[in-house]
Amino acid sequence: MLASLAHQALNYMNLQLHHVVTDITGETGMKIMRAIIEGERDPQVLAKLRDCRCKASEQTVQSALVGNYQPEHVFSLKQTLSLYDVYQARIQECDAQIEQTLALLAAESSDPNSPLPKFRCRHRASNSVNFDVRPMLYQITGTDLTQIHGIGPYLVLRLVSECGSRWPSAKHFTSWLCLSPSCKISGGKVLSARTQRTSNRATAHLRRAAVAVGRTHTALGAFYRRLAARIGKAKAVTATARKIAILFYNAMRYGLGYQDPGADYYEQRYRERVIKQLHRRAAEFGLTLQATAGTS
Repeated sequence: MLASLAHQALNYMNLQLHHVVTDITGETGMKIMRAIIEGERDPQVLAKLRDCRCKASEQTVQSALVGNYQPEHVFSLKQTLSLYDVYQARIQECDAQIEQTLALLAAESSDPNSPLPKFRCRHRASNSVNFDVRPMLYQITGTDLTQIHGIGPYLVLRLVSECGSRWPSAKHFTSWLCLSPSCKISGGKVLSARTQRTSNRATAHLRRAAVAVGRTHTALGAFYRRLAARIGKAKAVTATARKIAILFYNAMRYGLGYQDPGADYYEQRYRERVIKQLHRRAAEFGLTLQATAGTS
């Protein structure tokens, strides 16, 4: 909401900042907008405020900052950033309260048997909390859930807070998430096996994780891509989200660790499974398959 208001004020001044930066509320965008509010109008000076991680060059940013700085629009931008700062202060208060609550829960938990594994993710999520949540969650749960691909520290915090109940089995858990087939049977005939619609927030988080993991070179990514090519992306997202949910459940319930075997391992297992099925079908018709030279 606030980003759209700032974007609208910049558009009125004919400043095309949103075309050269990914997020106007990022480091580059905030520095430039605050400088405009303070009275800076020179595009060359404003372009020098770009962050070193910004993909657009300084010349590109400079060309996007040639506009008409009307006082009423600068005032609107100032009001928007003031409101943005207020919301950021409230968010920091929430993060401090979350950190205090986790510290109390961690103090009541026993120490894990092994030290905290090395952090797998390199990039910090833009919506993550303003403190290192991994050690506390590791102390509370006894396992590092971020080792599961698609699940970061912030998502672990959301899932642990949403899935507080102790489910008897992984099937019960995925059924609660509405990630399992909901078979409608009448007279012994399956009428529908589609998953039910749900407003469960944990399910929404897992679906987004499935979409993200589908772009990785991992076993889960290969699983998603193969299903997407065969039955479509929508069903592939559901199936991958269910697989991630089962890994999350096994780690929480039994403390099972996760080690990614890699996309190549998954493809090899898939090939072996297909060959085994072909041999079985051939045997049903009294035939025998024989590998050709150069194949294994």
